[in-house]
Parts: sequence; C-alpha cells; structure tokens
Amino acid sequence: MTLPAPPDPAGVLAGARRELARLPAILGAMLTDLDDALWRARPAPKEWSPVEIVCHLCDEEVEDFDARVHAVVEGAERFAPIDPEGWAVERRYHEAEPRAALAALVERRAASLAYLAGVEPGRLVRVIEHRRLGRMSGLDLLAAWVTHDRLHLAQLAATLARAGADRWAPLRAEYAGPIPYPAADA
Repeated sequence: MTLPAPPDPAGVLAGARRELARLPAILGAMLTDLDDALWRARPAPKEWSPVEIVCHLCDEEVEDFDARVHAVVEGAERFAPIDPEGWAVERRYHEAEPRAALAALVERRAASLAYLAGVEPGRLVRVIEHRRLGRMSGLDLLAAWVTHDRLHLAQLAATLARAGADRWAPLRAEYAGPIPYPAADA
C-alpha cells in the first residue's frame, strides 16, 4: 500500500488563504439588506440565528483558528482552551448588533489573512497535541479553518432558507425542494 504524499505546506497555505479570503464577500452577499427579524430568526429552538452564526465566526476567528495557528507557528506546547458553545450564551450573541458583528468579523479576517501572508510555510508542519483529536499541525488547522467557514455558510444558507419559507407562508416555498429544518408550525 502506497501512502499519500504529504501535503505541500506552501500549497496548503496559499490555497487556504484564497479560500479564507472569500468569506467576507460571501457573507456580504448573503446578509446585505437583511432586516432585523431575519438576522435574529432561529430555524429551530436550539439552532443559531444569522447574527449568532456571525458572532461565532467572529470569536472563532481570533480565539480558535488564528490563535491556534499562531501557537503552532510560534512553537507553543499547548492550545489555549476554548468554549464556543459557552461563548454564545455568555457573550449574548443573539442580542448583538448584526452589522457591527459582521464588520468585526471582516476586520478580524483581514488581520488573520495579513498574518498568514507572513507565515513561513515550513513552520506549519509543527504539531501540538489536541486533547481530543491528537496531534494537530498548522496545516490541519488551516484545512479545518476553511472547512469551518464552509460548514457555517451551509448552516447560514439553511437558516435563511427556513426563515424565508416561514416568512412567505402560506405560499408553497417547498416547491423549491426540501427546506432544512421543520416549519415552525409543523
């Protein structure tokens, strides 16, 4: 059995930077002109609204991915603990001002991209032991960061699809296809 070739650090870094740079424009396109009710609409009782998703992305930008890539690059021995679920409650994401949260995320993403532009790719192969997942390199973190963006973009799209269908009820939005999350009156 042939093992796959190890990823090229420069290629992973360049690709991740390109992907990470897309998030602000995509979010801008999805969220521009959203009214306050849609910003705060939860598709189900225990799911996040668009403003909560943006606040989560904003905090994860600095306190998770960027901080952990810094830790790897700088040779730290461990990652600082994080509590994304707890932050949502403690920091009252649902009550945040949506446009300010989005602007903060865009600003933080720009700072992350500026930092990544100066990272020497070879430093990203260093690893730190993650308490749950084992050894994680900076390359692993970059792949996870891009995937995290995509997962939350999918979550946001699903949330907006449900909110739109609910807003237009009793019109038959389900003609479009399966709408994520059950209808509020189901």
